[in-house]
Amino acid sequence: MTRHTPDDIRVVTNQAPPLVGHNVITADHALVEAVVRHGSEEVVADLTPLGEEAGTAEAREHGILANENHPQLTPYDRYGNRIDEVRFHPSWHWLMERAVGHGLAAAPWESESPHAHVRRAAGFMAWSHTEPGHGCPISMTYAAVPALRADDALAKEWTPLLASTTYDPGLRTPSTKRGALAGMGMTEKQGGSDVRANVTQARPTSVDGEYTLHGHKWFTSAPMNDVFLVLAQAPSDSAEDSGQGSGHGGVTCFVVPRVLADGSRNRLDVVRLKGKLGNRSNASSELEFDGTVAHRLGDEGRGVRTIIEMVAATRLDCVLGSTSLMRRSLNEATWHAAHRSAFGSRLADKPLMQNVLADLAVETEAATALAMRLAAAVDRAGDPHEAALRRIALPLAKFWVCKRTPFMVAEALECLGGNGYVEESVMPLLYREAPLNSVWEGSGNVNALDVLRALAREPEVLSAWITEVGLARGGDARLDRAVDETLALLGDAATLEGSARRLAGRMAACLQGSLLVRFAPTEVADVFCASRLGTEYDGTFGTLAGGDLRAIMERATPEV
Repeated sequence: MTRHTPDDIRVVTNQAPPLVGHNVITADHALVEAVVRHGSEEVVADLTPLGEEAGTAEAREHGILANENHPQLTPYDRYGNRIDEVRFHPSWHWLMERAVGHGLAAAPWESESPHAHVRRAAGFMAWSHTEPGHGCPISMTYAAVPALRADDALAKEWTPLLASTTYDPGLRTPSTKRGALAGMGMTEKQGGSDVRANVTQARPTSVDGEYTLHGHKWFTSAPMNDVFLVLAQAPSDSAEDSGQGSGHGGVTCFVVPRVLADGSRNRLDVVRLKGKLGNRSNASSELEFDGTVAHRLGDEGRGVRTIIEMVAATRLDCVLGSTSLMRRSLNEATWHAAHRSAFGSRLADKPLMQNVLADLAVETEAATALAMRLAAAVDRAGDPHEAALRRIALPLAKFWVCKRTPFMVAEALECLGGNGYVEESVMPLLYREAPLNSVWEGSGNVNALDVLRALAREPEVLSAWITEVGLARGGDARLDRAVDETLALLGDAATLEGSARRLAGRMAACLQGSLLVRFAPTEVADVFCASRLGTEYDGTFGTLAGGDLRAIMERATPEV
């Protein structure tokens, strides 16, 4: 019988080393191929330093610290003055400084590169491996610019600051800052996603385009940002009362600065910070307005239409963020399996584990291909096909990819066993974050119904979807059959609300399948079509019926 001395007991064996020291960009073959496909090899080279930094032990440590040390609200200063400031751990600022510095906020809108949004999308996915919560203010800043274009003066005032690659935190006069961040305030207590039920009032002042807001917002993230796009109800008789409004009334979009031009703080009370399931590094707040100065963006009564471009861009980031969570989870699972032995051999050599990991890899690659295709559509926004495809594919991808993420992350966590259930593994953090993107910017039902709305009102979007999936026609019989069956659903699903989820899921899967058939390695496309579009898949990861599973798994395993 072997005896262990005290020194022997302290020798740790058969544990996977921490996954650090890899380049998050270049280790992701599916992402690199998508960037080259929709951009160029030069874009990959430009992103390589970001990928290297994202894979460092330092970045991983900052991500953990930013989540362990939650933001703290300070309503009053020591003298009793209302300040409504939120203080973040230094690791939050470390992450934000690099995210902005790498051009992941609004920089693409000011770039002359034809691939600016593809670059930014890939960078956003890769940098989110460090910590997903700080992506929220980065995303809202990116998304604010297209909405601000509804007013030339406001766009010229704010876009250069939002597009800056300098992170300049703190509440100061905008004209004195080297960079700014944007947020949005839409939902209220009584309405949630139904923003037309908002009750916050906008009262016009004697200054052209200026109003004061009176009411509340139930869920506004990143309250320390410099400017917010907010929805409120303008009175229908405002034109008669002041001569300054449009006279339409109704839900209207407003630009709300945190600090006014004279240096005084706008009346914006942070009532409390939300305690959330995940996303804990990011401050999400309840706000109250009482005389808050706001500037009208677009016409009165057209608030939803004005802010919809911001919503579209944040939905894209929900897809990118969910794909990043998938990839980070897959990295941890494949890395663990490559270094852990059980029952006489490495986990990665066991057929059933290969089945699970290959299935997770196919799911992640399909999400990556669709996410990057959407980013490419933003780069080519002037093309009618790209605009129509973006209109229908955004809610499809937002519904499908974000909905698949919690299931996928849970399976990846299980690959690590008990080691994956402890906080140090980072898997619990990823698991808590996994449902978020399916909730924010429209829940699954909201996006599925948006698909129906687009199909009913904008016939060009169905043509765009048919054209896109048709590019892979003849490449795989299972994909061709799935496309035909999905088209057959339209007769019922376009009119029956109860079928919206089924239709959205099938349309999204067909889009993913078409991209993989055209561009992915044969073994990846084959497994995807056989499972997601075939008839034998029961939806449980690790139940693939065939394919070169080892090759798929090894393609997804990061190299250090």
